[in-house]
Amino acid sequence: MKSIWDAETRKEVLARMAGLAPGMRPKWGKMTAAQMVGHVAGPMRGALGEMKVADIPGPLRNSLLRYLVIYILPWPRGAPTAPEYIHAGAEDLAKNMQALTAVLERFAAAQQLVPHPAFGALSRKGWGRLTWRHLDHHLKQFGL
Repeated sequence: MKSIWDAETRKEVLARMAGLAPGMRPKWGKMTAAQMVGHVAGPMRGALGEMKVADIPGPLRNSLLRYLVIYILPWPRGAPTAPEYIHAGAEDLAKNMQALTAVLERFAAAQQLVPHPAFGALSRKGWGRLTWRHLDHHLKQFGL
């Protein structure tokens, strides 16, 4: 089971991200490659307490559903996200890649994370798997 806590998995994610190009079009959704890279950095920044994200009440706080989403179920395309994680304007892919690499390093070194806005308090194992699945989901969105 892949987790972002594994150094080789982080290298694999960054290698896949390196395949992005400014003009790439997603297989689904409307984000540009640069917007997607900015988007996937958001939850890690939120977990580190670097950005404030409003709580999202809902069924994902149920422990069984949370487990299924983090570990088992395929992720749907176009699932809603926290408004703070939406990147809609023009963005620079290279700049966002540098920022993602830096936040990924800080995230991997973190000893304590704040609760997820939708899932609530997560174990370290849960955060590692959820973060990898989020990154993998969006890399697949761009065919990587």
